Formats: sequence, C-alpha cells, structure tokens
Amino acid sequence: MYVDDDNSDLAMMDHDELVDRAEPHAREIRIPPCPDILLRFAREMAAPAPDLRRLSALIGSDVALSASLLKTVNTAFYRLTARAATVQQALAVLGLRASANLVAGLLLREAFPVGANPLLRRFWDSTTALAQCAAGLASRVEGITPDEAHTYILFRDCGIAAMIGQFPDYGDIVDLFRDQPGARVTAAELNRYRYHHARVGYSFTRNWMLPDALCLSILHHHDFGMLGDDLPDYGTVNHKLIAFGLLADQVLALRAGGGLCPDWAPQEQFVLETLRLQPEDIVALVAEESLAAA
Repeated sequence: MYVDDDNSDLAMMDHDELVDRAEPHAREIRIPPCPDILLRFAREMAAPAPDLRRLSALIGSDVALSASLLKTVNTAFYRLTARAATVQQALAVLGLRASANLVAGLLLREAFPVGANPLLRRFWDSTTALAQCAAGLASRVEGITPDEAHTYILFRDCGIAAMIGQFPDYGDIVDLFRDQPGARVTAAELNRYRYHHARVGYSFTRNWMLPDALCLSILHHHDFGMLGDDLPDYGTVNHKLIAFGLLADQVLALRAGGGLCPDWAPQEQFVLETLRLQPEDIVALVAEESLAAA
C-alpha cells in the first residue's frame, strides 16, 4: 500500500483494524440506507427454500425496477438464448445470486441521483461504461461471471459518489490525481477528509448486504502491495476481482486510445498471474470489437 508521510500509521494496522476504522468514519458521510426491496430480497434468499414467485412479485411491485431488470437481462452480455418476457423468467434464468447482484446494481444509481452535478454525471458515465466492458470481459476470464464482474465494477468506487455529494471541493481531488495511482488518491483523501473512498465504499456495500468477499475486495482494491504478500488476514478478499477490475480499467483505456492506467505497469504481473493470462491475451481483449460493443 502507498503510505503518505502523514499516514505512516496505516502501514502498521492489521486487517481487522482497517475494517474497524472504515465504518465509524464512513458513518459521518450520508450513505443511503439499504432499500427495502433489497432487504426483503435478502431475507427471502436466506430462507431454507427461497420462493421465486415471491421474489418476482417483490420486484414486480416496482414498475421502474422491473423494466430496468428486464432491459438489462435482455442485453447482449447476458447471452440468453431467448428474451425474458417476465421478471420470474429473468430470475429463473439468472439464478438467485446473479439476480440479487443485478437488483443491487440497478438500485445503486437511484441512491445517487445526478441532478445538476456534472462531476457525478461524469462519474456515472465512466462507471457504467466500465461495468458494461467488464461484463463482456468476464466471459473470457476464468472464474469471473458477468453478473459478478458488473456488480463489482458498479460498486467498487461507489464511495466516490458518496464523497462527491458530501464534499463541495472533491473535484479538486479528481483533477489533481486523475493520472495518479489509486493509493495516492486514497492517501490524499485521508489527508483532506480523514477517510477515503474505498473505506466509504466498504461501509456502503456492507450496509447494502453485499457478499463479504466483495465488500472486502472493495475496501482493499488499491492495496496491491499487501495482496501480493498473500497475508492470512486477507484470505477473504477476492484477489481475482481486484485483478479483474484493473484489467477492465486497462482494456477500456486502450480501446479508447489511451495509454497505460497509472496502476498497470507496477501491477501487470499481479493481474496476469492472478487471472492466468499472458500479455498477448490482453492485446486480443483490446482488439476484440464484439466485446467493445457489448
């Protein structure tokens, strides 16, 4: 992890201390509460025998959510052999886990409406494009599913959306550190605000009851140095998701005609080894126009 001179104590913290510090600080930021539909969806999924009809009726009670779910499920990256005509058909085809991920992702943007905030609009435009790219890439990477990839990318930087709404000067961080490694961004956020977007995102996803491994992967998605040490305390972090997120960043940047992402050069080997890829695989992914259009 990059450690700023004013934050050298962070290097001495173990995993539990970092998690403990994430929540109380992030509570000071107005994190939207977990939507009632998501709470009820989670309770039904936790039942010994989840009832697909009840879940379908729950989602069907929200007309806008139902329409968004069907529209998303019938897009190319879900690769359904036939279009889903009803919510129950969509849930049956996707499965409960994928459905829960999709519902959470659809509700996320509603939690941070753009309004007249151009910085938040740019954030959502870039996040949405990256999530769509990630869903397409997932079919080419072993051990990552499209719904998992899409959900992780949507929520990975949701702490940024929260901080944009909380701090009028947050655009300064975006402008000053646009081309800097992620750990330098979090260090700058710590210096100015006492918490950073990965911690806020962790608290957000915990409150929204996303899987623990995904939440911890969001908390640690800039901690490449610690992940490389393969410390026991980091066993529940999904290294593949973190590596995949950086892969998606780099592929989308290259497709857009950009250069290397700030974190790519020092972490390329981590990505290749974790995802079992070769350098030529990255070239192929960038060149594959069918994915770019997904």
